[in-house]
Amino acid sequence: MNFWGVFTAFFCLFGAFFFIAGTVGLLRFPDVYCRLHALTKADNLGLGLIVIGLLPQTTDMYQMFKLLVIWMLVLFASATSCYLIARHEFRKRPVEYELEPTDAD
Repeated sequence: MNFWGVFTAFFCLFGAFFFIAGTVGLLRFPDVYCRLHALTKADNLGLGLIVIGLLPQTTDMYQMFKLLVIWMLVLFASATSCYLIARHEFRKRPVEYELEPTDAD
């Protein structure tokens, strides 16, 4: 196995580790916000590491460009979906009314 094969294997395994860590965070954390944070951060980093690992295996610039565009699209889609889910959960919680202080003196 040459250097680029080892490079690809290392980065793909390291990226898979982050995917697994994000999945464990999704299953184990207590609330929606912690789960979203763990999942989006770990998955974005995992995909980035896998893309970096696959870049030396491409044959031309067009394939490199496609890998990077896919990564960017997933980053934007992940951030958008995370925001929408968090906003939905925030709006779903009960409203706590703050009462005006009374002059009891």
